[in-house]
Amino acid sequence: MIVLGEFITLKENKDFRRIYARGRSYATGLLVTYVMKNRCGKVRIGITTGKKIGKAVLRNRSRRIIREAFYSISDNVKPGYDLVFVARSRTPFVKSYDILRAMKKELKEAGVLK
Repeated sequence: MIVLGEFITLKENKDFRRIYARGRSYATGLLVTYVMKNRCGKVRIGITTGKKIGKAVLRNRSRRIIREAFYSISDNVKPGYDLVFVARSRTPFVKSYDILRAMKKELKEAGVLK
């Protein structure tokens, strides 16, 4: 677990599995977001990119643009939630503002945005 400013980065497999099992999912063509309430009172995020996305360059690009999109709206996210963003096959080929639009839509639907 790494602390970056107002939110914590999830790294443990057990955390991801718990959120996949108990959290709610919201999907668009570019991104899938899993949301679950936590007890620590901070926002915890994780980013997943599977082998279906492509080789390492494309997976790393996907993680970078998802992270950049989240940083731009992180001030508007209510504390006390675990968020896992899962990249889809189109994710590495779009700009971060397209991901931002999809992320805002999903987080608003989940009721996580202020």
